[in-house]
Amino acid sequence: MRPWMTKPLRGLLLACTLASLSWSAAAQNPQVRFQTSAGDFTVELYADKAPKTVENFLQYVKDKHYNGTIFHRVIANFMVQGGGYDTKYVEKPTRAPVPHEGREALSRGGPRNVVGTLAMARTNDPQSASAQFFINVQDNAFLDPVLIPPGDPVPKFEYQGQVYKDTPRAALLNSPQLFGYTVFGKVISGLDVITKIKSTPTGAGGPFRSDVPQTPIIINSATVAK
Repeated sequence: MRPWMTKPLRGLLLACTLASLSWSAAAQNPQVRFQTSAGDFTVELYADKAPKTVENFLQYVKDKHYNGTIFHRVIANFMVQGGGYDTKYVEKPTRAPVPHEGREALSRGGPRNVVGTLAMARTNDPQSASAQFFINVQDNAFLDPVLIPPGDPVPKFEYQGQVYKDTPRAALLNSPQLFGYTVFGKVISGLDVITKIKSTPTGAGGPFRSDVPQTPIIINSATVAK
């Protein structure tokens, strides 16, 4: 091989390799199809970004946990949430919570809480996510996990306009308000159905005082599509 051909060929080979790796990673992302009373939509899951969360979600899908559940919380300028209650507002039993992977997913290049992304719902306890999920219907940056700068103590940390200096690293890592919510997928088809769901009239329902669709939106089935 002549020296003047080396760089172009290396560049071409590198580009082809990166393209192949990118295609391979995309091809390995599982997909789940939801058939609902409002229409169908499909989500792609990022197993390479949040592996434990995706494994947990897929197991619930395979166990048919989501079949017959409802979207019980719908806020038009925020998100739509489901996967936890049946049509009589009885909460379905779940397995033990899945470890929070929000920061890990972000550090691996995962998406933030933007329109169309799929994230785990939870209580105020960051380690409480089990089966319920939500889909962002607008960009919700305040739900994003906060990455902690290096150092122990952390020399400088800024959060919501406040500056903290020489803070013990463990204090920041374990602060509940900094965990955010784990994004582990996105809607890749049927986003119009999500728009339809978010636009449905809401009010009181079951044990909830507000934000419940007045016409139940039922998940008839959730199946692994790929």
